[in-house]
Amino acid sequence: MKQTRSILFISLFFCCAYSSFAQKAVSPWPKSTNINQPWTRWWWMGSAVDKPNLKKSLIDFYKAGIGGVEITPIYGVKGEENNFIDYLSPKWMEMLDYTIHVADSLHMQVDMVLGTGWPYGGSHVKLQNAATKLIVEKYTLKKNETINKNIVLDSTKEKIPAELLYVTAYGSDGSYVNLTDQLKKTKINAKDKAIEGNHIALSHITAPNKLNWKATKTDYTIYAVFSGKTGQQVKRAAPGGKGYTLDHYSEEALKAYVVPFNTAFKGREGKIRAIFNDSFEVYGTNFTPNFFEEFNTLRGYDLKKELPLLLNETDNEAGNRIRSDYRETIADLLLNKFDKSWTKWANSKHFKTKLQAHGSPGNLIDLYAAADIPECETFGSMPFDIPGFRREKDDIREGDADPVMLKFSSSAAHISGKNLVSSETFTWLREHFKTALSQCKPEVEDLMLNGVNHVFLHGSTYSPTRAAWPGWQFYAAVNFNTNNSIWEDAPALFSYITNCQSLLQQGKPDNEILLYWPVYDTWDKYLKGNLFVQFKIHSLSEWLYGTSFYDTTKSLMNKGYGVDFISDNFIAEAKVVNGKIILPGGSFKSLIIPSCKKMPLSTLQKLIELQKAGGSIIFEGLPESVPGYRDYKKQEQKLQSILAQNKDVVQPASDIFNALENAQIFPETLVDKGLKFTRRTIDGEKIYYLVNHTPKTIDAFIPLEIGNKEVVIFDPLTREYGNAIVTKNARTTAVKLKIEPGQSYFLKTENVASQKKWKYYEPLSEAVSLKGKWTVTFDKGGPELPKSSTVSTLESWTKLSPEAAAFSGSATYTLEFEKPNSTTEHYSLNLGDVRESAKVWLNDVFMGTAWSVPYQLNIEKLKTGKNILKIQVTNLSANRIRDKEIKGEEWKIFYEINMVDKDYKKFDATQWNLTPSGLLGPVTLTPLQQQN
Repeated sequence: MKQTRSILFISLFFCCAYSSFAQKAVSPWPKSTNINQPWTRWWWMGSAVDKPNLKKSLIDFYKAGIGGVEITPIYGVKGEENNFIDYLSPKWMEMLDYTIHVADSLHMQVDMVLGTGWPYGGSHVKLQNAATKLIVEKYTLKKNETINKNIVLDSTKEKIPAELLYVTAYGSDGSYVNLTDQLKKTKINAKDKAIEGNHIALSHITAPNKLNWKATKTDYTIYAVFSGKTGQQVKRAAPGGKGYTLDHYSEEALKAYVVPFNTAFKGREGKIRAIFNDSFEVYGTNFTPNFFEEFNTLRGYDLKKELPLLLNETDNEAGNRIRSDYRETIADLLLNKFDKSWTKWANSKHFKTKLQAHGSPGNLIDLYAAADIPECETFGSMPFDIPGFRREKDDIREGDADPVMLKFSSSAAHISGKNLVSSETFTWLREHFKTALSQCKPEVEDLMLNGVNHVFLHGSTYSPTRAAWPGWQFYAAVNFNTNNSIWEDAPALFSYITNCQSLLQQGKPDNEILLYWPVYDTWDKYLKGNLFVQFKIHSLSEWLYGTSFYDTTKSLMNKGYGVDFISDNFIAEAKVVNGKIILPGGSFKSLIIPSCKKMPLSTLQKLIELQKAGGSIIFEGLPESVPGYRDYKKQEQKLQSILAQNKDVVQPASDIFNALENAQIFPETLVDKGLKFTRRTIDGEKIYYLVNHTPKTIDAFIPLEIGNKEVVIFDPLTREYGNAIVTKNARTTAVKLKIEPGQSYFLKTENVASQKKWKYYEPLSEAVSLKGKWTVTFDKGGPELPKSSTVSTLESWTKLSPEAAAFSGSATYTLEFEKPNSTTEHYSLNLGDVRESAKVWLNDVFMGTAWSVPYQLNIEKLKTGKNILKIQVTNLSANRIRDKEIKGEEWKIFYEINMVDKDYKKFDATQWNLTPSGLLGPVTLTPLQQQN
């Protein structure tokens, strides 16, 4: 009996021990990796880097919670010329190797640009491979007149010599004569005829590109077609990287471009994680030397015969159709000759590719999908209705982060099966030295809500310890490094991003709706006759706003549907299995065709095929015609015939929402409460990311469009988690949730509750203001530490003294206070207005960092009687840089663009007002009662 009791005791002991161990060990949070963490674009100014400072910088990044760097060499710093390192030189490669070595030791990774600055180009790009443009000169010739002259360009107009490709003549009677052979001194058989039917009388050419030809039948306009060069140089180039930008429509140019990289990367295969290509900023490049041959192959007709229509400066159908074909050909060349070839080359070196396709003159969906990691960007500041969120007009430029634009990159990833979607994040979020961590949070949340799960900060400038404050600075960055005072609490922002991305990289995206992007409707427009049409984030009004595609996207999202965009090329790959539309990236329940004018026959035929196979294809409207010029009237008749033959299949829906519900596809009605969301699926369960950007607290049961589930709540700000109170039925599960303005949570469904219960709190009584004498001690920063002060009223520390007005850094506010007369153990500590972030200790126990709206922490450590609250507040660097400029201390010592303000004008901080700093309060305690 005694032995039995002993065995039972031992068994119980080990069971309890194992249970306790399991409870501690098994967190529902995914294990964090460097891919979950934010990465940063890392500018090497002049590539004037050295090993001690590289190591220090990487350790700083690692300690703050950054998972990787993307190296971009740029222009240098004046006075550092002796330290410049030429790009790809042996010394440069030594620095790259050392960076990779240190990063590996810190479990970080390294990406890099295939060049310096942007776009691709450099000193090794020969003129024949440089960005190219179409140049056409016209000459008029009356009947019986003779042209006898050298066909050359005016050197005052074109500084770079252009190559004459063709000379063609167009008669007023519609005739066409190709005169190019004469320029090549080619003898033509006397029986050769022009299209007009007359024999061609040729004379020998006695000078290069000299044309001697008589118009014998009618009046002619002669077109001389040149392959010219844009002359664009690499922007913000680093030493060793200056030169022409590359022809992005030529595979031969790309092959020549990567030759030095083949040598440089030999033996370094797989050492770099990914090769990056920035947004398409190759300006005015509408041509490549073999464009006419490629056009003939792709579009099926000789463009030379249609030059008058192509270049006609009127808005007419034939001209617009030919221009549409021209623009599509540019898109095809960029996609197939450059972007796909670039990814293939990088993959052969065991590198991934990361591409910003926006700005490209092509179908953004296909272009983004050509890379392993599609990347979008934000530029400027977006508005949010969160109380306490500051967006001072003088410090911002209006942002371009439209959710529909952001979804092009994530859609490309989702339909092509790429798990990561990256973003260039916080570019020009505020004026230099004026970006607060709290202002970063909703901006990055909007990115993640629209599919981004691999954030790249924009960015961090390498700055050696020898550089005086504020160190080396890039002109369009928040500058996340130790020289910026916000670095003190930046780890809290990075932790939040990491926690979010650890869940947003789980499973697969769960958007159920595909929406067709009718790009031909844009290509078919006159657009002032421009052959080079860019889809830029900075000009959405030119190609996106006001389109049926944009309006349908917004209405679907506002209704609560998850949407991904699809192109003609991806529709061609689709198939239907068990009623679902299957793409390389996953399955979808329906494909919606917004009202559009032009659609390729092959796309329409494929859509009908998918519909007949059991797929849900919903037409908002039917196409009127086909795009392009070749046989378009016959093609148009065929399209109308197909529509008539399949009128029962392709009936336009009068209400797409009724059509979706009839197909048993239901929205997430949680959006009716004002919440934003995105959703993923993993092992049959759902992951929801919910964000409240409204001005009101949402305290309700939040409906999820999945039935009979338990739900785990995750707080990415604190890493708290627990099983929610739910009500459920066969179709939906409702989750009890209180989410204040500016807050966010993740919800994950499961069949059986697996975690501790989520702690719900309600105020037990009114908030109590913490008053008394605050001791303010300046801890670290500059230009010098002000003297300590004692204050009874919380206000900006800039009012304490001239030294405090100039100070940027951290100061600790200390208050001794009595525990409020309450029996509860739980309180909400609200710091009120914080400028800009705060670490909090209660009775010398660290409580957390308050860095975003709302500035509050839940605390449970109050003692009876006296308690000591310490709040270390860090302000912006704005006042310090203002003081430095007022004193005339020069720090803007950079080549090229040097430093500009947010409007690209001269940077001048002397005109700034002082920026409020410190703890402005009021600081309150609210007793809480736990309600489960």
